[in-house]
Amino acid sequence: MSIATIQSRVTEIQSMIAACNGQQPVQAPANGTSFDQQLQGATGQLGVAASPATAGAPGDSAYSAQIDAAAQKYGIDPALLKGLIKQESGFNPNAGSSAGAQGLTQLMPGTARSLGCTNPLDPAQSIDAGARYLRQQLDTFGGDVRKALAAYNAGPGAVQRYGGVPPYAETQNYVQKVMSYANQFGMAHQL
Repeated sequence: MSIATIQSRVTEIQSMIAACNGQQPVQAPANGTSFDQQLQGATGQLGVAASPATAGAPGDSAYSAQIDAAAQKYGIDPALLKGLIKQESGFNPNAGSSAGAQGLTQLMPGTARSLGCTNPLDPAQSIDAGARYLRQQLDTFGGDVRKALAAYNAGPGAVQRYGGVPPYAETQNYVQKVMSYANQFGMAHQL
């Protein structure tokens, strides 16, 4: 597939997204404007960070106060909680998984209920319950952030069975991504 074909397809997709959001569609590069410049402009229009290293995820500021409060309540680094939420839902309070997990922190219904969360789609409840669950995993695994994140993703039984992060590609990738996002959000210490 040629670069021109890829750029044309990307432009077409962005135009469809822009149309769904009631914005101006992205036009093919013209008059000396590079495709990259137009792409950056389009991602800005859509509320998407042009570079993950340069900014937080869209929507993170909408929940910053709630995240900070829950992090303080449960003794968790707020950057770690933001990283978890970014990976779990991309800061979409209506996110849902094929397995049935819901909300910003993607809790399964039974887990949410056990944490006192009656509506996982309510951002405040989801953030509080997700922070509480993460705190439980940190306590279970002696404060080891990587094991706690693995337990959040694969379940504490899998972490106990393998004595650490299980050899599941999904879980290993999950832990790596959450830690990377947490560092981008300014995690207080490297782990």
